[in-house]
Formats: sequence, C-alpha cells, structure tokens
Amino acid sequence: MIGRPEANEAAPSYSLYIDRISSDDIEAVLESQLIDTVNFLQAISEEQSHYRYAPDKWSMRQLLNHVNDGERVFLFRAVWFARGFPDELPGYDQEVAAATANADDYSWASHVQDFRAVRESTLTFFRNLPDDAWLRSGIASGNRVTVRALAYILAGHVAHHTAVLEEKYLTKVA
Repeated sequence: MIGRPEANEAAPSYSLYIDRISSDDIEAVLESQLIDTVNFLQAISEEQSHYRYAPDKWSMRQLLNHVNDGERVFLFRAVWFARGFPDELPGYDQEVAAATANADDYSWASHVQDFRAVRESTLTFFRNLPDDAWLRSGIASGNRVTVRALAYILAGHVAHHTAVLEEKYLTKVA
C-alpha cells in the first residue's frame, strides 16, 4: 500500500474527506470502519432512522443511502482509473440520486446491510490492487484524481457522514 495522497491528487473540495483520515494505512482504516460503522448503525432503531433534523434535510435512511451510493461512485472511479481507462467520467449529482432512490421505502436494516456489502466489495478491490495502480489517475467531475486519493475520499466520506449522524441527528432524536 502506498501512503497518504498528496494535495495535488484530488480537487481541493475533497480535502474535507481526505483530511479526516490521519492514518497512512488506508486498508486498515477501511476495515476498521466496516466494523465500527456497522456497529454504530445497528444501534439506530428503525423508528429513529426516519428522523430528519430539519424539514429540508434527508432522513437518516436517505443519508445512509447517500453514503452507500457515494461509496459505489467513488469505487467505480477507482476501478476505472486503476484499470487504465482514459475516458473522463461525469459528475455525480447527489440530489438527483436522492430524489429517485426511494430510500425511505427500505428498512434501516436493509440500508445497514447494503453498507456492509458495498464496503466489503471496496475492501476486496483495494486489497488486490497492484502497487503501481494506486498512483494512476483520471478525470472525474472535471477534476483529476488518483486511485489513492479516491480510497481516502471513500473513508473520509463515511467518517464525515458518521459525524453528521452523531452531531445533527442522534443528539436530537430519542
């Protein structure tokens, strides 16, 4: 595994996620997040998962669905660039995805299981990635990004939204 990404390996807007991860061992971070996040999510009840902290904000189910979709999108980008495809990838509009996902129609347990399955797939991919693939890059959403940066973005995205759940949702719902 190759250490932390340099600042020029992703658009500055992704530093919000990359900077949340202090470890040089991203595989260990992704593994520990799988266990810790699933345990954290399983402590949230089906009833609680419907909560929105404001009328115009996502429910917890929608937020977790966004996390799961985001992991898929970032992982697809990593696969695309690691395998050497030269084509630019389009952006991802999270609001369009949220509006069509019907996330509130699925049980919280289903969303948690989805997180587990997607993260296990992520781990399998990164565990088998050759060293030289980590520094491959491509254009997504109009910005160059390396595979290594995408791994950190994945982990930081989960860390960010776990903190949002703790700070904005679980402090207000019984």
